[in-house]
Amino acid sequence: MTTTLTKPPADAVPPPPPKRTRISKAARAGGQLHAGPVAYVILALFTIGSLFPLVWTAIAASRDNQRLAQNPPPFWFGANLFDKLEVAWTDANLGEAFLNTTIVAGISALTIVFLSTIAGFAFAKLRFKGRGALMLIVVGTMMVPPQLSIIPLYMMVAKLDWTDQLQAVILPSLVSAFGVFFMRQYLLQALPDEIIEAARVDGASSWRVVWHVVFPAARPAMAVLGMLMFVQTWNDFLWPFLVLTQNGSPTVQVAVAGLGRGYTPDQSLIMAGALLGTLPLLVVFAIFGKQIVGGIMQGAVKG
Repeated sequence: MTTTLTKPPADAVPPPPPKRTRISKAARAGGQLHAGPVAYVILALFTIGSLFPLVWTAIAASRDNQRLAQNPPPFWFGANLFDKLEVAWTDANLGEAFLNTTIVAGISALTIVFLSTIAGFAFAKLRFKGRGALMLIVVGTMMVPPQLSIIPLYMMVAKLDWTDQLQAVILPSLVSAFGVFFMRQYLLQALPDEIIEAARVDGASSWRVVWHVVFPAARPAMAVLGMLMFVQTWNDFLWPFLVLTQNGSPTVQVAVAGLGRGYTPDQSLIMAGALLGTLPLLVVFAIFGKQIVGGIMQGAVKG
């Protein structure tokens, strides 16, 4: 049996070669891609917009009420900034308020991170009856406005005789439904089941798995959650304002609320107190911000 080969006609057009995707030298070499001028302009605009409220607070703190009421308002610093900061620090007793707020925010952040990591691991990797229903209840509590719990919480605090004491602010902030949901979502991707099974094969107990496997894997998310909870507790105003007084053990926000009171509130003094209350958060983020962002990227690559 012979096979007949058919030749293509002489006038046939050959198919076009496949298109090649251009890859820059930096991408082929594994280097970083450089942003263009448009990206720098957009980043500069976002930076200016983010810093403007802080700069305006400092400008307002350096002026007086008469100048702030004029139109147009001032857009540069006056000569009274440091004097107003000193008066705000003394009148509001911000030294004690900073210490109280650091205690409250630190204990709350550490406890939330610890409990949320354990609960998130349980919801993400453990198998037990009612897991989905319990997780649905936890997420559902996030939909309830926190103002609805003020009356029963205040009745409980008053019955325990904790009014004007720091534990009245610490106790309601020891758990966070957002923290549990946040850690669960992170551990679902960042913690493979094979690592947990290998640890159990080696004879590790549940607490040892949590301490030696879960905590190291969840470290980037724990750092982010700790920063978020610290900032949220530091800026909390409504509940501390209800259970604390300015003459007792106030937090920063309660102490700043008492500045500039009178028939005509001193707006510059209030701005000075707000500026002092914000500076510690900026210092904390300036010190630990790079490590937190690096932890997020490290966790994203591992996931």
